Amino acid sequence: MTGFDPNDVPNPEMAAIMARLAAEDGHLPDPMTLSAAEGRAQAEAGNVRWNRDLPAMETTALMLPGGDGPRPARLFRPPSARGAILYVHGGGWAFCSLDTHDRAMRCLAEATGMAVIGIDYRLAPEHPYPAGLDDAVAAWRALPEVLGLPGPIGISGDSAGANLALALMLREQESGRPQPEFGLLFYGVYAVDHDTDSHRRFGPGGYGLTTAKMARYRDWYAPDPTTWGEPQVSPLAATDAALRALPPLYLNAAGLDPLLGDTLALGARLQALDRADPVRVHRGVVHGFMQMTSALAEARTAFAEAGAWARRFNENA
Repeated sequence: MTGFDPNDVPNPEMAAIMARLAAEDGHLPDPMTLSAAEGRAQAEAGNVRWNRDLPAMETTALMLPGGDGPRPARLFRPPSARGAILYVHGGGWAFCSLDTHDRAMRCLAEATGMAVIGIDYRLAPEHPYPAGLDDAVAAWRALPEVLGLPGPIGISGDSAGANLALALMLREQESGRPQPEFGLLFYGVYAVDHDTDSHRRFGPGGYGLTTAKMARYRDWYAPDPTTWGEPQVSPLAATDAALRALPPLYLNAAGLDPLLGDTLALGARLQALDRADPVRVHRGVVHGFMQMTSALAEARTAFAEAGAWARRFNENA
């Protein structure tokens, strides 16, 4: 595990993408001035560019149980798939969808050799905590019966989706129910604390995600501050015993991300408990970089490395 580097800068490909985004999106309104619905529409449109030339594989639309009725889901099955991963997309608990993360889920399926099932959970602020988590948990509990696939079943998510994935594991542990066999957690938000080195360095702006945006997302998702200390909102508030009892985890983070400190803090907690969870920091890239596999080599590397780690669960089955 490598730490926070205040001198990290965008690598050449990342810099070119940032210039492209500035040219293509510079005329758009600041999402902080938009309603949730308007911000959602802008996020959907902005992610179209990352969801072209999709890796070919069997794809099926599903309905899975949610916390308040069935929810749309999408199954990606690579050739000779063995095992499965429930994927929980990011977007500040308020934005993004199965469509915005379509290519990312296909890349994860290719990298791991496992089927990937994305869940379209309810979004904040219309549906605050614990609605999205309830949907993810209900879908998770239905997976073994719905899929009928041999092999391990894990969970994955990016950003707020990584928060929900980790919260799901903590809830299943607390309930005495089977946890996922492993977790792949990409640049997650694991605390409501924004007083970290990475927030101070990268949070003011310049690299996409800002501390102000994270505060707004937090307030939309968990409008009651009394919930902020709950481990299922802020997983870093979990006890050592709860963290020790988690399944094996693979953590990664972006070097130019206000949320980098969350991953480093979680990795340090796990390491202090004598666990062997890898923590990979991808230098020179910004939050959300794994959406950019069509243009960014580091994004392809991130999927390849996470996939190689996950494949061992099939090898050992």
